[in-house]
Amino acid sequence: MPPPPDSPGRVPAKTLYPLFAVSFIGSLGFSIVLPFLVFLVNDFGGNALIYGLLGSTYPAFQLAGAPLLGRASDLYGRKRILLLSQAGTFISWCIFLAALFLPVTVLAAVDSGILGAFTLTLPLLVLFIARALDGITGGNVSVANAYLADITEEAERNRNYGRMSVASNVGFILGPALAALLGGTRYGQVPPVLAALIIALIGVIVVAVWLPERRPCRITEKPEKPGIRTVFGQEQKECYRIEGEEEDAGLSFRGVFTLRHVPYILLLYFLIYLGFNIFYTAFPVYAAGPLAWTSTTLGLYLAALSGMMAFVQGPVLSRLSDRIAEGYLIVAGSAVLGVNFILLATGNLLLIYLAAVFIAVGNGLMWPSTLSALSKFAGKRYQGAVQGFASSAGSLASIVGLIAGGLLYEQLGAVTFLVTAGVIYLVFVLSLRVLGFRRVQEGGAKTGT
Repeated sequence: MPPPPDSPGRVPAKTLYPLFAVSFIGSLGFSIVLPFLVFLVNDFGGNALIYGLLGSTYPAFQLAGAPLLGRASDLYGRKRILLLSQAGTFISWCIFLAALFLPVTVLAAVDSGILGAFTLTLPLLVLFIARALDGITGGNVSVANAYLADITEEAERNRNYGRMSVASNVGFILGPALAALLGGTRYGQVPPVLAALIIALIGVIVVAVWLPERRPCRITEKPEKPGIRTVFGQEQKECYRIEGEEEDAGLSFRGVFTLRHVPYILLLYFLIYLGFNIFYTAFPVYAAGPLAWTSTTLGLYLAALSGMMAFVQGPVLSRLSDRIAEGYLIVAGSAVLGVNFILLATGNLLLIYLAAVFIAVGNGLMWPSTLSALSKFAGKRYQGAVQGFASSAGSLASIVGLIAGGLLYEQLGAVTFLVTAGVIYLVFVLSLRVLGFRRVQEGGAKTGT
């Protein structure tokens, strides 16, 4: 739960609640269809590769859109860009819903030893279009992270990122459970998708009505760093005006690598996304195939997993973050997380359920701590740019991971999870260096790595 509104040094709940709601609604909207998406792809003629490609369409288009949206949020205000992102999600679900009513017309057929056998049909093509639209306007996560960093004291940041993750995980708990309930009706997959559409519309309303604006602002005196103008306002700690100086204008790309420790944290960020997205493609296909799970069984597994993760990222992380630095939590979390993927590769049903505990504990400790470390090293001035760049790095890793997950599973089956374990244990080894990092001061000193 968010901190009490009157707690000293903490952000008022009226500001935190809409951010948590954005995170909750986003995860709830997609997790509703997640349990049956792989079955939907199979019904429309696809295979593991097509499932991975469909999943990668969102991050591929997000890769192009997120840095621009992140930078635009620095210039024009976080709320406007969040509203644009939520509206894009709503329209994309309208297109997704329309795909369910199209005839399964075959556009192309492929039978390959590497790619597997699949057919590209009209409904599949429309699903790709829907995911592309959602991706190009998909800067809501990075902008919400930047907004949270803007309004949160450094001492509270790890705790609040944990709470943001809890909101997301609560969505992932309710989404699959709701999918199991709605998908059991005689209307099939239409009710869950319709629910996702309605949830996306609610997200638009929440941002438009309840989220305070963070507007760019001007002052007459130049601060120490030319080109960045800072003023204290009532709704936010700081806001910025970028005047077009080349060094700052390029920060979303080349310049971000001049921020101390940020490139190294981004490398960890990339590898974590890579490992998870191999898993995100392989596991649903694994569940629908060798495990012979139904969409209801998969939904219940995902709901239970998210419930445990929410517990770790909430009360557990809240207590640990006061006593343990982010670096130690990243190291410990990655060590535990790798065990999960090894257990999945065994094919033993009991161990597969036990793996959910390891993924909940490992990711629950590691991921919010990684986000917190990234925001601290970015400093106040460059939150939007760094978060947008991080979102792009995550999108690139998602594209590679989701496609690789489909290809690897077509060739290796459950052994794919051992590849994921290897990626996560590489994160573990690399994160040991983070223990030696000194925490940079707010402001994002540009001294290199």
